[in-house]
Amino acid sequence: MAMTVLRSPALPVLFRLRLTLVFAEDEAALNDALLSGAGAVLVTEALAEGAGSVKPLLVMRQPRLGFARAALLLRSVEQAAGVHATAVVAANAVLGRDVSVGAYAVIEDGAVIGVGTRVGAGAVIGEHCRVYPRVVMYPGVTLGDRVVVHAGAVLGADGFGYVRDAQTGEYLQFPQQGTLVIEDNVEIGANTTIDRGALEETRISRGVKLDNLVHVGHNVRVGKNVVIAAQTGVSGSSVIGDDAIIGGQVGIADHVEIGEKVILGAQAGIPSRKKIRGAGVVFWGTPARPIKEYLKDLAALARLTRASKKKDE
Repeated sequence: MAMTVLRSPALPVLFRLRLTLVFAEDEAALNDALLSGAGAVLVTEALAEGAGSVKPLLVMRQPRLGFARAALLLRSVEQAAGVHATAVVAANAVLGRDVSVGAYAVIEDGAVIGVGTRVGAGAVIGEHCRVYPRVVMYPGVTLGDRVVVHAGAVLGADGFGYVRDAQTGEYLQFPQQGTLVIEDNVEIGANTTIDRGALEETRISRGVKLDNLVHVGHNVRVGKNVVIAAQTGVSGSSVIGDDAIIGGQVGIADHVEIGEKVILGAQAGIPSRKKIRGAGVVFWGTPARPIKEYLKDLAALARLTRASKKKDE
């Protein structure tokens, strides 16, 4: 079968056909895209010329940017306030005043939903959960059993992901249409925010405890029984292993891997794509390193400072 190459103006046609759309900016990504179930692939001119594809190829200068624009056109419309007719609310679930429950949301037995809480379309709240006042749950959020969400938390909001248009310099949001899964026995502090995945999921595993004012970015995976103290930020696509302990005001950059039982001291900073390993080891400083090494560096710096002062006297 001959390859079909479409130019940018054909983009609305693809939307009307409701094809699954992916993008590729290098040969490896294109090979994966051609083997996938996608109905069409956004590619550069150079990639299209070398591809012997039976899939439609939509040619544009910036495929990632085109994909982001497509997502804007396909974005779902927010549901109106109130309990939607298709929502399933258990008879002994307790809903406070001014609660909004979207289409096909599920609230199970024993759940307590605080005043003014917003539960988006398709969100699921398990048994014996407690969701305090003014919590917002976007569409596609799943809460396991015995989850506690304190006041003002926002679950499933858009992640901080953008594509820059090389021609205009403007930023366009990359699709943020994945899900957020909160497993059993998780507690989420007041005014904490957890973003849903960009195209897949963000997952907070069983037994995790998040303090107030913690931010967890899109596509992050937090392992079982992790504790994270206040004002910590975890950037997109990072992974935190089981039983890790994260101190207050820790900054974790994107695509970081924190190993099992690692301890990050307060205000530690982890650079992008860094891997931190060492069960039971305390890491401190920016960039974070084992505390013994960090304290040795501080001592050496103090000695140099004293020597410099004596020299100047």
